[in-house]
Amino acid sequence: MSTDFLSLISFILISTFTPGPANISSASMGVLHGYKKTFNYLLGLAAGVFFIMLVSGWITTALLRIFPVLEVVLHYVGAAYILYLAYGILKASYDFSDQKDVKPLGMGRGFILQVLNPKLYVYAFTLFSAFLASNTTHAVWIGLTAIVLAMISYVATSVWALFGTGIKAYLQYPRVKTVVNILLALFLVYAAIELAGVS
Repeated sequence: MSTDFLSLISFILISTFTPGPANISSASMGVLHGYKKTFNYLLGLAAGVFFIMLVSGWITTALLRIFPVLEVVLHYVGAAYILYLAYGILKASYDFSDQKDVKPLGMGRGFILQVLNPKLYVYAFTLFSAFLASNTTHAVWIGLTAIVLAMISYVATSVWALFGTGIKAYLQYPRVKTVVNILLALFLVYAAIELAGVS
């Protein structure tokens, strides 16, 4: 694999486990309704990730076959996006207050949330074009990658659902939140530097 493995894993895990619509809503429903009533919603979120990754992988691979010069350009675009994510993480507040009245949601609602989530498309495009371009030349690899990413997403939303209360309690302390945000942002900066080939 041409891209540094640590930067790839850092990008995937931080993008998947940090706050976003799926994780915040999963945590909120876990706190309010318990994991069992949140389970179908989590499956829907994972199914949405699988679908978006599969489609994005095929589209990205097709584009790079037609315009191979795009791969170099997309490395820099991907690095810029990752730096943008790092900046966003530095400012993350982990606020659950706007989720108090959420009712248990089903699988369909989870799937729709992911399909309508523009950040997921940017994440998928960055992942396949900048990190995995040389490893997704076959449909089987794209399918397997989509399955793995959906499983990682399911684990992330499950963690937020199961430990929402604890996460909320600890991250309300300003010092803890600042340390967590800085560490996550630094991992993303490292990933951006590796991707751009600056190091």
